[in-house]
Amino acid sequence: MTFRRLAEYLKQLDETTLRNKMTEILADLFKEAKDKEIGVVCQLLQGRVAPLYEAVEFGIADKMIIRSIALGLELATDKVTVLFKKTGDLGLTAERIKNKEDRIPPSPRLRRASKNKKELSVKEVYEVLYKLATSGGEGSQEVKIKLLAQLIKDLDPLSCRYVVRIPINRLRLGFSDMTVLDALSWHLTGNKSLRGRIEKAYNVRPDLRFISNTLKEEGIKGLVQVKPRVGTPILMARAERMSSGEDIILKIGKGAIEMKYDGFRVQGHLKRIKNHESRIKNKEVKLFSRNLENVTNMYPDIVLGIQKQLKVKEAIIEGEAVAFNPNTGEYLPFQETVQRKRKYNIEAKAKEIPLKLFVFELLYADGKSYLGESYTERKKKLKNIVGAGETILFAEEEVTDKASRVEEIFQDAITRGLEGVMAKKLDGEYRAGSRDFNWIKYKRSYAGKLSDTIDCVVMGYDYGQGKRAGFGIGDFLIGVHDKKAEKYSTVAKIGTGLTDDEWKIIKARSDKLKVKSKPVNYEVDKIMDCDIWIEPDIVVEIRADEITRSPVHTAGRIMQTSKSGKAFEVKEAGYALRFPRLERFRNDKKPSDATTVGEVIKMYKMQGKK
Repeated sequence: MTFRRLAEYLKQLDETTLRNKMTEILADLFKEAKDKEIGVVCQLLQGRVAPLYEAVEFGIADKMIIRSIALGLELATDKVTVLFKKTGDLGLTAERIKNKEDRIPPSPRLRRASKNKKELSVKEVYEVLYKLATSGGEGSQEVKIKLLAQLIKDLDPLSCRYVVRIPINRLRLGFSDMTVLDALSWHLTGNKSLRGRIEKAYNVRPDLRFISNTLKEEGIKGLVQVKPRVGTPILMARAERMSSGEDIILKIGKGAIEMKYDGFRVQGHLKRIKNHESRIKNKEVKLFSRNLENVTNMYPDIVLGIQKQLKVKEAIIEGEAVAFNPNTGEYLPFQETVQRKRKYNIEAKAKEIPLKLFVFELLYADGKSYLGESYTERKKKLKNIVGAGETILFAEEEVTDKASRVEEIFQDAITRGLEGVMAKKLDGEYRAGSRDFNWIKYKRSYAGKLSDTIDCVVMGYDYGQGKRAGFGIGDFLIGVHDKKAEKYSTVAKIGTGLTDDEWKIIKARSDKLKVKSKPVNYEVDKIMDCDIWIEPDIVVEIRADEITRSPVHTAGRIMQTSKSGKAFEVKEAGYALRFPRLERFRNDKKPSDATTVGEVIKMYKMQGKK
């Protein structure tokens, strides 16, 4: 497949906001792509040259792109900059210049080169982009600029639009990996009937390149026995919510009640590698966050703890990393724990705020997957493979079938400053990437009727007035994840309760994500429109007094055609947060990890409302 052909598909995707239409376009693309080629296509659709869990980033800024366009098309950089200011899109800028709409006629040399060149394939373009992303060291910026310039020179105008957008993460096609999974099913069967089976494999191996290549070569049978792979993170299981010990015991019966620590989830991968020259067995460790980010270099203390304490050749474990005061041994709140997430001064911060990992799950060990085993079996094996030490500890737990005892353990956790408890079904499997009642979280109640916080995505903001005019932001719109529609639906606008520093932080982060118009995957009532729209990226944890019904917020809202048939009117009001305030930024979560519309509705009903 030529890259030009891929660009034509990308243009079709650009021009629709309908998810089913996107699915059909992608399915056609996947049918046309050949074996091995489909994996590269799926990788590029993500705007990447490697899976998210591999630390391969382009490291190229707008100014470098401008230089590449100028170099590739033999034009002064200031002329490219002028057009960029008009379009606001470097991809369109490159395309228009290539189309000779905004430039003097090309030089004879460029005209001759254009006539003689052959069309580049998807694989050829991918290889150049991979080389661009992996170039490092002294002079690497110039190498990156020249590599991209050559692609711009060699490709047609439409291809230039998309090849420029990829390194700066601005494809903005409006769909997630889940739509790709739908399309993979569609290209095999003409419907979404295989989506569940494909997603189950994806949750264990979240690598679209692997999934699509396997489907193309072996069909659905190739994904039936997908097993965990050390070094590839497994999508973490999630818990349902309940608000009493009685409800928990009624739901799962006898269960393991674990302390819920206020830290961040970490998945640890251990692999022993034998060095044939020295005969020394090296212990390679990789750490991943819940959003699949490779965080190995950030937490050297946990890496060392896994190397010392795990008594197996290979393993995948999961736990909660919590910071503690090295002088008093006291565990620290999340706001201090999260300071360990950094790229610089790591060793110094590790001494100042060391971590302990409270492990609670074993997913894989020495060739055996434990995903299908019961919680009892997983915990038993986990206790056998973790040796004594000070870094890797077991999460406290007690097995009980008494609601009164669940309440006692819960109150003890709250008294000790913990978040609450997790209840786990003894015969429950580990549901990678899924939320079900095998795990139930029971967190402390806050003032008001809402018993839990909500993770929301920042969608945009309005300009500030009065004191906040200096900040440039007066309020911001937040939404939750509508999984079915693959959109973000609104639940509140927040204009109070932030410190000056928090306003400055959210403004600075938002400005890096500005877009010219409302993203296609945002469901927003006109009355809630923002002065500035941003890409879905920032996740915030929000505390509120309660969830109420609202005709202007779109989470769970149902519309119907008006009697005149010319407009839509609200049939059922949506759900909104009453008195919302920022609890904290959740840098460990990605937008698709935000609270779902379905969860908001469940929380609303837990307040005793119908």
